[in-house]
Amino acid sequence: MVELKSSKEIQALREAGRVVAQALAAVREQALIGTSLKELDEVAATVIAEAGAKPAFLNYHPRWAPSPFSGVICASVNDAIVHGVPSDYRISDGDLVSIDCGAFLDGWCGDSAISFIVGAINPADQALIDTCDTALARGIEQARVGNRIGDIAAAIGATAVAAGYGILADHGGHGVGRAMHEEPHVPNQGNAGRGLILEAGLVIAIEPMLIAGGSGDYRYDADGWTLRSPGGQRAAHSEHTVAITDQGPIVLTAL
Repeated sequence: MVELKSSKEIQALREAGRVVAQALAAVREQALIGTSLKELDEVAATVIAEAGAKPAFLNYHPRWAPSPFSGVICASVNDAIVHGVPSDYRISDGDLVSIDCGAFLDGWCGDSAISFIVGAINPADQALIDTCDTALARGIEQARVGNRIGDIAAAIGATAVAAGYGILADHGGHGVGRAMHEEPHVPNQGNAGRGLILEAGLVIAIEPMLIAGGSGDYRYDADGWTLRSPGGQRAAHSEHTVAITDQGPIVLTAL
């Protein structure tokens, strides 16, 4: 069931989103060569706790997962696409790092993700990240009253395909509210003019996940969480929580 939010509820979601943005900014600042993914997890945990919020990912246990998620953030490096479990791995020069973070504040959720390179920048990796960010921006631009879910999906998919990238199969965005994952599902590929009509008060996470090489295939690591490209291709993930309003889309997970 799709639930529309009032302006007051959207403001509460904005406050939760601000906490997530602050956590992501702190993680990015501390993501230096030699830093472990667990140390970055601790950075996010501290920011969330000091804001009086609670991590959304920690101990999250969907039906398909073999165990509860053990981190505050998802930390996915290089060929890990999404859902990377924070580990003792230490960031190396040139690593492409994707960080996904969610938090609850006063019962409302924010969810956002960023990708960046640590140290020496490989132009191909930067182009992948830039295209992922562009796909997100084009998806957000379509998040307008009277448009349809398919308009968002088509904008994201067209951006990725035109640049020669694959899109993670079977994954996409989702509604956000008092739960981290609500209806509707927001695909990253689709046909414009199709799907749910967008109404004022709908709050959704839009999140393209792009893979170098043009394939959307993936495999699971032994942890049952981390999704990885099958041939070592690098991946990027960008996400914002967005409110659809009569005044246009409002990004709730910006600083």
